[in-house]
Amino acid sequence: MLTPLVSILVPAFNAQEWIADALRSAIAQTWKRREIIVIDDGSTDQTFAIARQFEDDGVLVVRQANRGAAAARNKAFSLCRGDYIQWLDADDLLAADKIAKQMEVMKQCQGRRTLLSGAWGQFFYRSSRAQFVPNGLWCNLSPTEWLLRKLEQNLFMQTATWLVSRELTENAGPWDTSLLSDDDGEYFCRVVLASVSVRFIADSKVFYRISGSGSLGYIGRSARKCDAQWHSMKLQIGYLRSVDDSPRVRAACVTYLHNWIAFFNFYRPALVSQVEEMVIELGGKPGVPPSPGYPWMHAGFDRYIAKRVQLALPGATATSMAFRSRRSLQNFFDNVFFRIENHRIGSRLRIGKRTEA
Repeated sequence: MLTPLVSILVPAFNAQEWIADALRSAIAQTWKRREIIVIDDGSTDQTFAIARQFEDDGVLVVRQANRGAAAARNKAFSLCRGDYIQWLDADDLLAADKIAKQMEVMKQCQGRRTLLSGAWGQFFYRSSRAQFVPNGLWCNLSPTEWLLRKLEQNLFMQTATWLVSRELTENAGPWDTSLLSDDDGEYFCRVVLASVSVRFIADSKVFYRISGSGSLGYIGRSARKCDAQWHSMKLQIGYLRSVDDSPRVRAACVTYLHNWIAFFNFYRPALVSQVEEMVIELGGKPGVPPSPGYPWMHAGFDRYIAKRVQLALPGATATSMAFRSRRSLQNFFDNVFFRIENHRIGSRLRIGKRTEA
C-alpha cells in the first residue's frame, strides 16, 4: 500500500520572529511523505519573505488578504492533498518524530475515524525548557468523555497535538471564520464528535510557544474577542448536549460557565447576564466567584493565561504580584540565553559556509 501523505498546514500572520523555526521543525519530520503549506494571511512584516526562503525545501507559500486564522486554515486545507492533516501555528514547534510516532499507532487502528493527540509543553523562548504537564485529556477516551472532561475541568489540547485523517476533517466541516477567539476549541469539538475514539500518544510531542498579548488566543479587553469566546462556548456546550444531556454533562457545563464568568464580569460585563441565564437553564446557581484571588482559575485555565487574568483582576494579592516579578525576570533571562544560542548557531553556519567556499 502507498505510504499515506501527511499535510502540514501553517497559517501565519506577522510571525517573522518565529516562522523559520516552525518550518524547520516541519521539514525535519522523520515521516518523509509529507507536504508543507503556508498561508500568509496578509502579514505586514517579513513573514511572507522568510517563509519563501523555504520553498527549495518543498514548502508551498501562498499569500492572501487578511481574513483571520480560520480563513487561512480553510485555504490551506483546500490546497492540500494529504491523507492526514497536521495543523501547526507559525510560532510552535513539532518534535522531529511527532508525526511518525502517531502514524505508527494509526497503522494499528481500524479505519480512519480514530483521532490522534499527543503531549504538549509550554515554553517562552527556548523549547528545551518546555514544561509538559499532563491533564485529564492525556489518555485514550471516547469522544463524549473527551468533551465532558474538557468542559468539566476547563482543559484543552493544543492545536498542533492532533493528527486528523482527511475523512474526519471533511466530516467535521470548515473552521468557523466568525470566531476571533477559541476557534480551535470549537473546531476540534466537532472533529472529536466526528471520530469513533481519541487515542493519546505520550511520546508524540509538540512545543507550544507562549507569546502573550501577541498570540491569536489572547483575548484581553477586546469586546469582539470576548463575544467570540462566548459564542464558541455556547456552541461547544450545544455539541456535547446533542449527544449526552445527562446530569453529569449539565453539571460539567455549569462548571465550565462558572470558570469564565469572572473573566466576563471584569472585561465584558454585558455578557454576564447571558452566561447566568444559561447556568440557570442548566440547573446551576448564577453568580461571580467571590474569592478576591480567584483560585478557581488555577485548576482549569492554562496556567499562564490564568495568572495573567488573576493579576489583572481586582484584589490581586502580594503573592501574585511577586509571581509576576519573578516570572518577568525568568522570561528576560530566557530571552537573553535564547538570543545568545541563536547567535552562536548563526556564527557557526557563517563560518562553515566560508570554509566550504
